[in-house]
Amino acid sequence: MSGWDGFLHGLSVAAQPDVLIYCVFGVLLGTFVGVLPGIGAMATISLLLPITYYLSPEAALVMLAGVYYGSQYGGAVASILLRLPGTPQSAVTTLDGYPLAQSGRAGVALFTSMISSFSGSMIGIVVLILLSGALARAAIAFGAAEYAAMMILGLVAASTVGAKYPAKGLAMVVLGLILGCIGTDVNSGVQRFTFGQTELMDGVNLVALAMGLFGVAEVIANIHVAERTGVPPRVALRELLPSRAELRRIPFPALRGASLGSFFGALPGTGSTISSFLAYAAERRISRRPEQFGTGAIEGIAGPEAANNAAAISAFVPTLALGIPGDPIMALMLGALVIHGVQPGPLMLDARPDMFWGLIASFGIGNLLLLILNLPLIGIWVSMLRIPFRWLYPAILIFVCLGVYSVRGSSFDMFAVAAIGLVGYALSLARFNPALLLLGFVLGPLIETNLRRALLIARGDPMVFLERPLAAAFMIAAAGLIVMSLVQVIRRRARSVGG
Repeated sequence: MSGWDGFLHGLSVAAQPDVLIYCVFGVLLGTFVGVLPGIGAMATISLLLPITYYLSPEAALVMLAGVYYGSQYGGAVASILLRLPGTPQSAVTTLDGYPLAQSGRAGVALFTSMISSFSGSMIGIVVLILLSGALARAAIAFGAAEYAAMMILGLVAASTVGAKYPAKGLAMVVLGLILGCIGTDVNSGVQRFTFGQTELMDGVNLVALAMGLFGVAEVIANIHVAERTGVPPRVALRELLPSRAELRRIPFPALRGASLGSFFGALPGTGSTISSFLAYAAERRISRRPEQFGTGAIEGIAGPEAANNAAAISAFVPTLALGIPGDPIMALMLGALVIHGVQPGPLMLDARPDMFWGLIASFGIGNLLLLILNLPLIGIWVSMLRIPFRWLYPAILIFVCLGVYSVRGSSFDMFAVAAIGLVGYALSLARFNPALLLLGFVLGPLIETNLRRALLIARGDPMVFLERPLAAAFMIAAAGLIVMSLVQVIRRRARSVGG
């Protein structure tokens, strides 16, 4: 079926009562964790992974996706009211959202962020509908060599593009690939890196790894953080409505931001954080009043918010169409698919059309729910900012323990998640990005499978990756990114020595 026919079919799937209930739950929970600085979508999705074992694949994926894009909405609330970004993507919103709130226009700033977020998401959905089906059909012609090379390119891009320390990013990816090798080899039956532990015969538990890296490590990192001292202002519903002049300043920045976000979100390794900063820089450059930016410019809120929400939706393009996660959260989504026995990638469009199009359709329903629910509930979200950290983090640890134990009923997993949490905290202190470890862990087995298949077909000749044009292009691009990163590091060191 065509893109729009598929979307209409997906609406019938997403409108089923059980799927719709979990969609509402996901977007509301996403908004809640987005509002609260220090939690974020990554840790929340990790905590929800054990619950997905008891849900249908469609309901599970819709719920997790709702948490992801719902957090984009919620992240702006703390940024605007307290100058505390609820998510990394909303950090740029503080530049103009907070000054506008301080001038008594907090309601207008919140309305601008929400309507721009909705606009960006809708444009991202259109891009997803137009691109994902076409990409999936084109990728069906890929062989094992193309898949392996494409995944290697995705990992290299995620660890080097825009990274301050590309070598550390590559190190995390390699560590993730090594962890993905632990367990019983599916071809030979040989146990690899299990060290005699029967609990590792099936490999490292994805849920324990994700919860440790992003749940336990986050709690440890925030133990020393002082309680929020700022008191969020009360926002009445009537204060949300902007004037006509302010309303006219929203559409074009939102459209430009959504266009940037849709483009960069679909590229592995870029993501919504880069998109939001690029949108802010673009608005400031083309504005006739650049001096207003940083003092409460409407455009400085509309552009970045539209960009990060469009990027959050379009990030599903490579994930659904090619089976390649564009960022660590998409890697978790990919892991949720694998948990339910669903093979992500181009064949998913034909094998599981209900899930493929139902998920895309749920984005439209979820974003509409966010717009309808969040404006009247803004008072509730503001009051959530008053929840003290000393209550929040012990509750998170309890949910981590319950969630990990519920997956396999193994005490080994509980010790593992504690150890992984300590390692994750140590990695963050050393300025390593643990999210890239998860990316390598999820893609590692897929790369190994396709690598072995390609070499088996080519009778062990590694030149197959250079003889096939598309695979060669992917490998050359990956090598080019590594070389560019090395050049940047050498230049940076030369400047530091010369300075």
